[in-house]
Amino acid sequence: MLPSAEVQCPYCGESIVLMIDDSAGAQRYIEDCQVCCRPITVAVRFDEDGVPQVAVSSEDEA
Repeated sequence: MLPSAEVQCPYCGESIVLMIDDSAGAQRYIEDCQVCCRPITVAVRFDEDGVPQVAVSSEDEA
């Protein structure tokens, strides 16, 4: 089972759950908000314990 992260959409402010592919290592990608459908830039890194640290931003902030 993939780990997940609950984040807040930078556009509509709703909480959404993202599934994190922990086999891919650090990554940066675009995913549409599940509520408002706007494109969110997602940046994932892993701490020393392998726990994903997820940051999201709008395209304007990326």
